[in-house]
Amino acid sequence: MSRCALLLLVLVARPAASGDWPQFRGPTGDGHYTGPKVPTEWGPDTNVAWKTAIPGKGWSSPIISKGKVYLTTATEPAGGLSLRVVCVNAESGKIDWDVEAIKSDRPPVAHPKNGHASPTPVTDGERVYAHFGHLGTAALDLKGKVIWKIPGKYQKPVHGNGGSPILVDDRLIFSCDGLDKQALVAIEAKTGALAWDMPRKAQAEKPFSFSTPTVVEHEGTKQILSAGTNVITAHDAKTGKELWRFTFAGYSVIPKPVVGHGMMYMSTGYEWAGLVAVKLGGTGDVTKTHQAWMTKKNAPHTPSPLLVGDELYVVSDRGLMSCIDAKTGEAVWDERVRGGYSASPFYADGKIYLTNETGQGTVVEAGRKFNQLGEFDLKEKTFASFAAADGALYVRTESKLYKFANR
Repeated sequence: MSRCALLLLVLVARPAASGDWPQFRGPTGDGHYTGPKVPTEWGPDTNVAWKTAIPGKGWSSPIISKGKVYLTTATEPAGGLSLRVVCVNAESGKIDWDVEAIKSDRPPVAHPKNGHASPTPVTDGERVYAHFGHLGTAALDLKGKVIWKIPGKYQKPVHGNGGSPILVDDRLIFSCDGLDKQALVAIEAKTGALAWDMPRKAQAEKPFSFSTPTVVEHEGTKQILSAGTNVITAHDAKTGKELWRFTFAGYSVIPKPVVGHGMMYMSTGYEWAGLVAVKLGGTGDVTKTHQAWMTKKNAPHTPSPLLVGDELYVVSDRGLMSCIDAKTGEAVWDERVRGGYSASPFYADGKIYLTNETGQGTVVEAGRKFNQLGEFDLKEKTFASFAAADGALYVRTESKLYKFANR
């Protein structure tokens, strides 16, 4: 089956205008880009269209819509916490607006590798939705006016926030995984009203996680896959009803699941991550009946998997990259790539793009033989994943947003 046919069969993407990258991991939520060719070389002085200093701190990835780039950041004025949305002109790199969406009197504690603005925003082309985990969620129009905001749906986070929201049928959907609550929540995008709040219970000493939901259509039903500590559940997108669940041993689950070949692929988190393929469908607990394969070799704790055709690619936090037969789970190749990784891999024009935590990038040819095409260095820390639109590559570092374009 061709890659395009596979995506049409299993993925349900929100309509996006040409050149848009409207959410974490792009239009189809799986790290695939299909527009004009993006640069295969980049650096502080290589193929730079512009670079813009971004105030505050944040590891959310950029999104692009209608010629604008949006990202979130956090500043700490006078001991408080200001959670902000920044709009950058994609053509010039100038900041159009920088607006406070949520305010907190006291900055909560976050992990050194996390922060207060880690979830990536999402847009429907009319509004931008910024989610800050337990600190709240806000909707802004394209001029930066806050339309609505709501408080967080849980109160006891561990290590800060992380999982990004998705949009499904005019609802904003995100996972809650704190010490006090584990659930999948749907918010009416137009009003901020609660549509449904469905518990995702699992017995766990460490119930906190940070995964982003995935939407899939299976046998005529649109389902939301929500991964958390010890369990991934599938929910009816309209009602939130739990359809099936698959259990495992793992907490602090971060990677976003991907789907293909009638299966869901995910990593199981800490202490020892496993990469598991689960057949879609079924009812109730499908743990004993629907596991297709599982491997613990080089499974990532943080970067999400990347499915391209019949191959599943993963890069571990410690820099071991693997190509796996997606249908059987058999290893095709394992190779070392430099550095440690938090950002998820990105696919474009037959190539896989990686960026490590110190800003070093690597391009690898997609295929059943490892072929490294190039290495690059931004010389600045980055945990954010790539975004791409109209032949340009966008990379967020600790202090800047870069646009790279072929020259």
